Amino acid sequence: MVIRKFRKCIIGSFVVACAISLGWIDWQTGYELNFFVFYFLPVCIAAWYIGLGASVIIAVLCSIIWFSADILSGNRYSSPVIPVWNTMIRLSAFLAIGWAVSKINALLMLERGTSKALRVSLSEVKVLKGLLPICAQCKKIRDPHGQWQYLESYIHEHSDARFTHGYCPECARKAMAEARLLTDQIKQKENGGKT
Repeated sequence: MVIRKFRKCIIGSFVVACAISLGWIDWQTGYELNFFVFYFLPVCIAAWYIGLGASVIIAVLCSIIWFSADILSGNRYSSPVIPVWNTMIRLSAFLAIGWAVSKINALLMLERGTSKALRVSLSEVKVLKGLLPICAQCKKIRDPHGQWQYLESYIHEHSDARFTHGYCPECARKAMAEARLLTDQIKQKENGGKT
């Protein structure tokens, strides 16, 4: 957490230094050369690495720096509204770029998280496929090494499935009959009332 804050401070300082440097270059070259496009760089860096709030602050700072460099370079306009209008247009462009870059970064982070979760899910999935040789009588399965295993053991080893045992109604009646636990009345019901 501390490292992340320190990193944001370093990036923020770099971005502010870039904006100020661009303003100084704009002021030194005068109004004939325009470095408007280069102001997008600090706005984009702030949006990508720090977030939307930082990009808004840097967009406003870049607009103020550009306005100051334009006025200090001696540029004369026919109306005092024109430099303000130009600054507002630049501010709008900086804000739009900052918003777009931060949105792209947020969507990329979401996609990375989703992709990571999908990779984890896929790594946990075990799939049984192909032909399984199974004994017709005892239902044991022959593994690739030629060993015969109980169905439950084989599936347990090759998947995350677990078994619980019980009786279907037909097998329950058969087991009860073999154990001689069925009464004559139940036998009559099963045979349709015939004795």
